Amino acid sequence: MKAIRKRAAAKSAAKNTSAVDAVFDACPKDIKTRLKALRRLILDTAKSTKGVGRLEEALKWGQPSYLTAETGSGSTIRIDRLKSGNKVAMFFHCQTDLVDTFRELYPKLSYSGNRAILLDADKELPEAELRHCVGLALTYHLRKRK
Repeated sequence: MKAIRKRAAAKSAAKNTSAVDAVFDACPKDIKTRLKALRRLILDTAKSTKGVGRLEEALKWGQPSYLTAETGSGSTIRIDRLKSGNKVAMFFHCQTDLVDTFRELYPKLSYSGNRAILLDADKELPEAELRHCVGLALTYHLRKRK
């Protein structure tokens, strides 16, 4: 029975990944490159953050989304291009204090209300700051349980 569940989960993950890749492929090259860099940063941060476990990659509201489905340790992170301009965003659940926390820690980053970090697609990513923010989001529920 476990083997059947694992195969079903692997098929679902492959289907989700191809849907996410299709979203990336529909973007202009500079946006696609930046979104894929954010994807890699999120997945790498999850692997190196204790308690997070395997992430599920899916489309939520048509946006690539990263969920801590295995452990429930954190809040969903979504990434997408902005409708206007050459920017991408990393979105967080607006009913958490995550973006307020990020704003206190990293006032030089650009934000949209209480839901997103905004990034220029043609500028270098502030990797250290983003890794810290992603780690905080992926462990949000772990901290709230304490």
